[in-house]
Amino acid sequence: MPELPEIVALERFLAEHAVGAVVGRVDVAALSVLKTFDPPITALSGRDVTGAGHWGKHLGLECDGLWLITHLSRGGWLRWIDEPGRAAPKPGKGPLALRVHFFTPEGATPAFDLTEAGTKKRLAVWIVEDPQSVPGIARLGPDALEITQEQFAELLGGTAQRLKTVLADQSVIAGIGNAYSDEILHAAKLSPFATANKLGDSESARLYTAMRAVLSDAISRSVGQEAAKLKGEKRSGLQVHARTGLPCPVCGDIVREVSYADKSFQYCATCQTGGKILADRRMSRLLK
Repeated sequence: MPELPEIVALERFLAEHAVGAVVGRVDVAALSVLKTFDPPITALSGRDVTGAGHWGKHLGLECDGLWLITHLSRGGWLRWIDEPGRAAPKPGKGPLALRVHFFTPEGATPAFDLTEAGTKKRLAVWIVEDPQSVPGIARLGPDALEITQEQFAELLGGTAQRLKTVLADQSVIAGIGNAYSDEILHAAKLSPFATANKLGDSESARLYTAMRAVLSDAISRSVGQEAAKLKGEKRSGLQVHARTGLPCPVCGDIVREVSYADKSFQYCATCQTGGKILADRRMSRLLK
C-alpha cells in the first residue's frame, strides 16, 4: 500500500507532469471505483489541471475547481503513460480501473492509469469541490510530518492502544501504514505492543524523532523517481518490514513476524523487545 512518502512523491510527480495540461477523455474501466456521481466524472474533461495535493494516504489532482481524489488502498497504483492508445479500455479487463487523458501545452497527449492488483477491489475515486467532503479525509488526524513533538506526546498519552495500532490509525496520525510503522518502531527501538500512554518522555521523544527521520528519508529517496519505480524504491529502503527470516541490518538477529488473518508485521527482538519473542495475537495475550 502506498503510504505518505510514496503519496508525496506521486503528488510532486503529478505537479510536474500534469499541472498546466488540460484534461481530455476520462475512461472508467471499473465503475465500482467511483464513490461520487455528482458532479459526474465527465465534468473533468476540458478543465485545466491547476494543482496536486495529498491528505494522509489520499492523492488529489485539482482541475479548475474540481478535485479528483483517489485512495489507492492496498493493491492500487498510479501509472503514467507518455503515449496511451487511442481506443478506450474494455471494462473489467485486467487491473485497470480508470484512465485520465491529457493535452499538454507542448502538444503531447499523455495519460495516467489507476490500477489495482488482486481480487479485493478497494481502490476508490471521488470527484468533489472540497476534499474535506471525502469521508476518509474528514476523519484524518494531523499529518505525520506536520504534527509537533508536543502534540505527538499528547496523542500518545491519551490512548491505551499499542504503538503499532496508534501509528497506523489514520484518525490519530495521517499517512503511516503497515510498512512504515514497522520501520519507525524498529528505528525507535520500541516494541510494537508497547502501550502508548505508558511511554516515558524519552521514549516518546525517540519515537517522534524516528517517525520524522524514517518518513523524511523515504521521501528524499522517492521524490524525483518515476511513478513506476516508487515501489522498488520503497522496498530497497526497508530494514525489517517484509524481511521475515533475514538478518536485521542493525544487530544481525533474525527479523521475526507476527501474523494476523489478513496481514502481518515484522520486528527485531534484539533491537525492540529485549530479546523477547512476540506471540501470535490469535493465540495468546499481548506481550508488553
